[in-house]
Amino acid sequence: MNTHVLEYDVVVVGGGTAGPMAAVKAKERDPSLRVLLLEKANVKRSGAISMGMDGLNNAIIPGHATPEQYTREITIANDGIVDQSAVYAYARHSFKTIEELDRWGVKFEKDSTGDYAVRKVHHMGSYVLPMPEGHSIKKVLYRQLKRARVAITNRIVATRLLTDATGRVCGVLGFDCRTADFYVVRAKAVILSCGAAGRLGLPASGYLMGTYENPTNAGDGYAMAYHAGAALANLECFQINPLIKDYNGPACAYVTGPLGGFTANGKGERFIECDYWSGQMMWEFYQELQSGNGPVFLKLDHLAEETIRTIEDILHTNERPSRGRFHAGRGTDYRQQMVEMHISEIGFCSGHSASGVYVDEHAQTTVPGLYAAGDMAAVPHNYMLGAFTYGWFAGWNAAGDVAGRAFSPLDDEQIAAERQRIYAPLGREAGLAPAQVEYKLRRMVNDYLQPPKVTRKMEIGLQRFEEISADIGDIKADNPHELMRAAEVRAIRDCAEMAARASLFRTESRWGLYHHRVDYPQRNDDEWFCHTHLFKDASGRMKSEKRPVEPYVVPLGDHESQAYQKLRIGARAPEPVLAPESV
Repeated sequence: MNTHVLEYDVVVVGGGTAGPMAAVKAKERDPSLRVLLLEKANVKRSGAISMGMDGLNNAIIPGHATPEQYTREITIANDGIVDQSAVYAYARHSFKTIEELDRWGVKFEKDSTGDYAVRKVHHMGSYVLPMPEGHSIKKVLYRQLKRARVAITNRIVATRLLTDATGRVCGVLGFDCRTADFYVVRAKAVILSCGAAGRLGLPASGYLMGTYENPTNAGDGYAMAYHAGAALANLECFQINPLIKDYNGPACAYVTGPLGGFTANGKGERFIECDYWSGQMMWEFYQELQSGNGPVFLKLDHLAEETIRTIEDILHTNERPSRGRFHAGRGTDYRQQMVEMHISEIGFCSGHSASGVYVDEHAQTTVPGLYAAGDMAAVPHNYMLGAFTYGWFAGWNAAGDVAGRAFSPLDDEQIAAERQRIYAPLGREAGLAPAQVEYKLRRMVNDYLQPPKVTRKMEIGLQRFEEISADIGDIKADNPHELMRAAEVRAIRDCAEMAARASLFRTESRWGLYHHRVDYPQRNDDEWFCHTHLFKDASGRMKSEKRPVEPYVVPLGDHESQAYQKLRIGARAPEPVLAPESV
């Protein structure tokens, strides 16, 4: 196995949504910079949008919504635990991002006047902008990367970040998943855009790799940021989604809602007034299942033929090309049957919750020289447009950060330790298959961490995750591809421990089903109206601490703060007994 030492001013890890935007904007600010986009798959087909996307879920279009309205909406949806400065920065910049994507060739739905055809799905505002040709978005991004002369390396698996004597990130270590060659990539700044930790829990329905997120999203970025010393925010706020039974892809009531579709119980009755994905929406979903009114379905069979054809065109072309084939194989026709749904496996993803690597409004982490964007950066509910926008911030600010900066000296000890860690599975004559250990690990995540959360179960889970480290130490890889799988299992285990420790730290329930603790069922604003940050302490152990919520940029009215807790239609569920809220 050869060793390659590369030098770039800015290295972007992850070529899905945020990564390409970051790389392009870094070059745009300073064309003389050497910028590398490092991807473990192929940039043309990577990330959560690899198969396409139906639209932007959070577009703030002048005349339809204001940055202040959106910031208020997300603050309410996240039970008030947000850094509004980060959300507001996105909200103010998002229209500029849309205009840029429009110029690049991304097609957005427009009305007869040429205005963007924004639709209402959220509880309060109107922010959904359809993309009729969303399946072509990766082609658009790749074209911009080539025009900007960004260097691209496909099939390189990043495993650790290099840091210098001051703690600043100064490079990336990894290997080629086809040749097993070792890579040392020196950098003056690194941008992590590795996507969600979607391969964390094992799907309760579907297949081993049938994750809602792209199945390559194994939490690599979360693990790398943690081991580099970065703080991670609100990891107890799990991502849980309403997905199609067995298909494990999105049911997309938020897409069909503007066209008349809705989430219904087993009786065909609508029970929530808003299909926007939130923790509270998932809590009502769970309550409906527990009440005996389940299963829960996506109901479209009452719609006109023309409307259903439009929905099929959107969902089977842009959202998931395999979806139409799945329904055909199962014999499900939107015109005649409702589509059964289930509650997804857990994951980390700021796109749908708030769990990620902490970043400020400039996309900076707590580690100098390290930036993050997309689903792994803790900007709540940022979705695809948030990934583009914070990718823009990360690339632009990283380019400014490295101007005139010299490379830090390489730490040979760090490099040697990581080389040994990476290649250990190849040197074993016998051992466990990576897929076998992954299945066991992810099954344990489901068994011990899936909400509603129980303290004793999570404590046992921590014990199991510690024990499985021995199994990971026995993994054998027969080829470079299995070596990649072994590296991913290590990242999944790190994320599992983070999820357990963060959940045990916050002794209350918040964010609906995302963090519902059976033995602490009430929200307690007096003690827990705060962020929680998880990080590696000086002794190398995981530690959590509280961080105050920054003063709001956009204040909330007293009547607004409980809006998302009133989603149930008809006979209202009994109001929970809440602990007194802090002033």
